[in-house]
Amino acid sequence: MEIQKAGDNSQQYQIQQLTIHQGIDEKRAREIYDEKYCIAKKDFTEEALRVANERVKELENRLIRKLEVIKDGFKAFADPSFQLLLVDAQKSAAASERAIDYDLLSELLVHRIEKGNDRHVRTGIHRAVEIIEDISDEALLGLTVVYSVNSFIPIASDIKRALIILDNLFGKIMYTVLPDDEEWIEELDILDAIRISQFSSFKTIKDLYSDRLSGLIDVGICKDSEEYHKVEAILQEQNLPFSLIMVDNPLNPNYVRVNVRDINEVNSLYFVQSINGVNYNIHLSSEQKNAIKSIFKLYSSDSKIREEINDVFISEWEKHPNLLKLKDWWEKLSCCFSITSVGKVLAHAYVQRCDNTVPPLNPKSNKNQSMENI
Repeated sequence: MEIQKAGDNSQQYQIQQLTIHQGIDEKRAREIYDEKYCIAKKDFTEEALRVANERVKELENRLIRKLEVIKDGFKAFADPSFQLLLVDAQKSAAASERAIDYDLLSELLVHRIEKGNDRHVRTGIHRAVEIIEDISDEALLGLTVVYSVNSFIPIASDIKRALIILDNLFGKIMYTVLPDDEEWIEELDILDAIRISQFSSFKTIKDLYSDRLSGLIDVGICKDSEEYHKVEAILQEQNLPFSLIMVDNPLNPNYVRVNVRDINEVNSLYFVQSINGVNYNIHLSSEQKNAIKSIFKLYSSDSKIREEINDVFISEWEKHPNLLKLKDWWEKLSCCFSITSVGKVLAHAYVQRCDNTVPPLNPKSNKNQSMENI
């Protein structure tokens, strides 16, 4: 027993040891991972532990590699909510023999770190972690393809380049034969990844992408027409080069169009000027931007020409093997459905597994997400 004494007329203070918490590094993150696994593996028999250990280690290695490139990624290991999710992810990894699931689980955990302040997102991620071991390859693939069609648009100022980007994306996603029955749709509905709609149907690929890529396949302005000469005058007045602003419509060379994806992209236009071997970005003035935007009002509204261009567009689409396969599969879908928050985080994790250049999921936005050279 230790007795503390103080002198007469003096005050006694008890000094507690100050603990300084350092940031969590990879070593400590792995230790926490192992500590949580001690909880996860309590339900396993000795016979099951060997296999479970191997699978959970696979998840750990994939997760740590991803967190190494995220600023303060390891800090999440101090979050009680993340630790609870980690235990669930370890259980799902232990129960699954499918290698892809370890990648998906690690992507979901990363997404929890990046977007976990949103409770709606957290709910979707937690449920997605729970169902990974139950979802079939066919259902996962079908879900991801439908999600990608509804979610991604290419960044390109030319329709042919846009189609190449889309073809590359779906080539990475569609790694095997697409499901051709309805069982995968029913499975996703049971797992809360989708909601089947009995009274609607998906748009055709032609209608869907003709609208989504309308800025790239607008008719434009007929060469040598009155509107064409008006454009020449507008650009000349603003000291803008016609040959850089206007290009041939690749779907109808008798027409020209503004060389941007859509009218909103005009705001980000700039020229590159080289001075003494150094390139400088020269941004357009408000007057120049407004002048370019006014050109869109001169585009032809001839419905017959527009339909002809749409037909050429779909012919170009079918020249790409992955897009042709997508179109044939899409237009055989027997029913329409909406994708829940659970399905979105799961499908997005799958897409990012296929290509890590895909932008992160934005849970606040219902708009299509732009993608570059996927």
